[in-house]
Amino acid sequence: FSSNLERLDLYIMFNCETTFIDGNYLKKNILNSMTKLNEFHFSITSRIYNVIKLNLPSTKDIQRTFIHFQTKNIISYVDYFPESKKGLCHIYSYPSKMIYYSDITNQFPGGLYEYVRQVSLFDEKPFEHEFFLRIQKSFPLLEILCVKNKKPQIRKQSNDNQQYLSLIQFSSLSELRLNDVHNDYIEEFLFHTKTYLAKNVNLFIEYESLERITHNFTRECTRINCAKVDKLYLWGNDELKCGNSLGKYFPIAKIINRRRY
Repeated sequence: FSSNLERLDLYIMFNCETTFIDGNYLKKNILNSMTKLNEFHFSITSRIYNVIKLNLPSTKDIQRTFIHFQTKNIISYVDYFPESKKGLCHIYSYPSKMIYYSDITNQFPGGLYEYVRQVSLFDEKPFEHEFFLRIQKSFPLLEILCVKNKKPQIRKQSNDNQQYLSLIQFSSLSELRLNDVHNDYIEEFLFHTKTYLAKNVNLFIEYESLERITHNFTRECTRINCAKVDKLYLWGNDELKCGNSLGKYFPIAKIINRRRY
């Protein structure tokens, strides 16, 4: 970076070997050499793999590295995933003008991100209904959402209690990726008592899971949201045989088969 810069916007993702990017790293490698810098906006995600061999910092450790930072409002949090042996650290200035927010976990603190259009969610702990409410409120103009979570919900509501849930509304959503999730999250988004989807959404999903959740394309509580799908991308082990029941359940959708290898 030029030492004469007065403003710097830095949005980047790192794969690190031994430790996360933190305030000390930014001061040593960027800020100390940029004496004319007046504005510094950033969003940095750093990942470390095979973390079981490393002694890595906690969220509080990362937060302490920003105590004397000129940019006062900084959000940081750390996640460790024992199954995948991966560590993840988010640090960013707030309010933020980033348009992508990747690898959001249950530790996401909320806030308002009016510029974000694309979000991915991942965790090795379950996402509950309240978490998706927080996502909806934080990203009011969200267009693309990818969910990855194989853990079943713990506080899953029974059909009898769904009327008491706060409805999640994704009014601007145009693409929803659910092809790497537990069935509970398919219900979370396709039950019209839980989630309101905008019309003409593109849905990416496993055929077998979709068939199971919709009760072979007959279930009433998933019919309304499925009828809004514009393009349906289906994954399966073999060539999919899409019958009339699927076509009627997705009356406006162009159905696209994607074989899983």
